[in-house]
Amino acid sequence: MTIFEAVVIAIVEGITEFLPISSTGHMIITSSILHIAADPFTKLFEVAIQFGAILSVLVLYWKKFFPLNRFNFYLKLIVAVIPALALGAFFSKKIDSLLESPLTVSITMLAGGFILLFIDRLFIQPTVEKEENISLSKAFSIGVWQCLAMIPGTSRSAASIIGGMQQKLTRNLAAEFSFFLAVPTMAAATGYKLLKAWKENPELLQNKDNLIALGVGNVVAFIVAMLAIKFFIGFLQKHGFRLFGWYRIIAGIILLALIFTGHLK
Repeated sequence: MTIFEAVVIAIVEGITEFLPISSTGHMIITSSILHIAADPFTKLFEVAIQFGAILSVLVLYWKKFFPLNRFNFYLKLIVAVIPALALGAFFSKKIDSLLESPLTVSITMLAGGFILLFIDRLFIQPTVEKEENISLSKAFSIGVWQCLAMIPGTSRSAASIIGGMQQKLTRNLAAEFSFFLAVPTMAAATGYKLLKAWKENPELLQNKDNLIALGVGNVVAFIVAMLAIKFFIGFLQKHGFRLFGWYRIIAGIILLALIFTGHLK
């Protein structure tokens, strides 16, 4: 992987990680267009640069995460991340195979798009406006919804935000809790992927060029993700999810066209 390719994929990750449009799906398509999707390091890179995105949440919401004695806040995140950890442990091989399928991405992009077109009309009477009022049961339910994101193209952000709104959280609070939940979820995924690579293919992490690419990628993802989060919250307050729904539908149709015409495999 060249530095240019690393920067391109990191920009895609930073923009899409916290928007309800699927970062994994966009990175799969981007790496396919760059003709590096089959490279083992690319698959590791696409997960490892999530660390940069995690840091952006910690920096923007540092008052929520620090000091570390906020027991109830961390307990909610632990409870919410349990479903994803459990399913990930049991179905990791199946998930890895799905991650290589642009067709899966295109179908789920379309399906998610239609849902986002109507999501603002489905949940119109939220009752939970502050994170302190999110119960452990609600946190767990949101975590269950988040598991839908294991299907590439679904979007972890979209799944957890919809789960939050279904649990009566306001639109903005659902988005913010989705950001908070991303920290343990993505940290676990990144740590698992790096540990697996170290055990099965250690040369990937011993290669100087690969380490430079990871460093550059995480810095770029961190900066871009911070800007994306600020944009998303402001946009959400004024406009809701409808535009993201149309984007997903158009992107899904374009992907299907590229696949069936042989331009994308």
